[in-house]
Amino acid sequence: MPSESQTRPGFALALTQWYEVSHRDLPWRNTTDAYHIWLSETMLQQTQVKTVIDYYHRFLERYPTIQALAEAPADDVLKQWEGLGYYARCRNLHKAAKHMIANHQGQFPQTLAEAQALSGIGRSTAGAILTFAYGQKHPLLDGNVKRVLSRIFDIDADMQSTQTINQMWQRSETLLAESETPHLYNQAIMELGATVCLPKNPRCLLCPVKSFCTAAEAGTQHDRPVKGGKKVSPHYDIGVGVIWHQGRILIQQRPPEGLLGGLWEFPGGKHEPGETLEQTVCREIQEELGIAVQIREPIMTVKHAYTHFKITLHAFHCDYIEGEPKPTACQSWCWASPDELPTFAFPKANKTVLEKVVHDWQSSPSPASI
Repeated sequence: MPSESQTRPGFALALTQWYEVSHRDLPWRNTTDAYHIWLSETMLQQTQVKTVIDYYHRFLERYPTIQALAEAPADDVLKQWEGLGYYARCRNLHKAAKHMIANHQGQFPQTLAEAQALSGIGRSTAGAILTFAYGQKHPLLDGNVKRVLSRIFDIDADMQSTQTINQMWQRSETLLAESETPHLYNQAIMELGATVCLPKNPRCLLCPVKSFCTAAEAGTQHDRPVKGGKKVSPHYDIGVGVIWHQGRILIQQRPPEGLLGGLWEFPGGKHEPGETLEQTVCREIQEELGIAVQIREPIMTVKHAYTHFKITLHAFHCDYIEGEPKPTACQSWCWASPDELPTFAFPKANKTVLEKVVHDWQSSPSPASI
């Protein structure tokens, strides 16, 4: 039996009743199609709802079924995802679709173990999909739920520790057990975290379950959840070259796995101490592709933050001098005209450079090679 400190009699009912009259009308909440729900849950990982909605509709229009997604070329799928970030989600989505075609008759599996075996799907995501699509009863523990539970139970331990996470799963399961409508309850607790129990300045006066909240009673809601010491994100200067030759530009494709896997980019790399940015570009292009270039004028500088580090991207126009490209650090390469570049999937910082290059090329009186 759960201890009294883990229970909140009446919490599930109060939360569900609030959700039924106060929830946002979101497209993935109006379906029990497991594919649609899986797609939304994947896109919503570390991405805001307002950003996801348009991507969700476009993706389903392009790939209306799991089979359509599985049969699509990887480059095409990445292009549809372009700009949404965290591209491993996209690669895992595509890989899982192929697995379902091969092993589950093109359907999302109906057991927790089989769902968790799919690429990119953890326990919480699997539980959400099975609850919303098939009416099963599984606890959740995404970022919103963790924050809500940390305040409801006034948890003063590091939320990132294994011990605390295990305790949170127990609490999540205990609260869910009280609900007779798990699909509504799970939506409700995520909705509460997204719209009321916010990371900063929680809207406690509007909270439908404030009377159940130990942190609100103790006045510690602004101190929850407790997080371990925040690491300082390292910063790197990156030099890249927009390499011109006979009116075309050389681009390369990153390896299929790892950061930004499968996306296209302008060749270049990390600036090393003791060299100029121009020297960085020449050295990196020689190391990565085995070709020589001549630096021309700078194009622009772009700042961008990833999950664990930040970069400043310095882009330069370059002229191809000699050598046959032989990729050593990339998956592939090609020469593309400026008007062809937008058909390739680029990461955000590179895409900003791409857009300026294409704009300047289109605006030039002699656009063969600006």
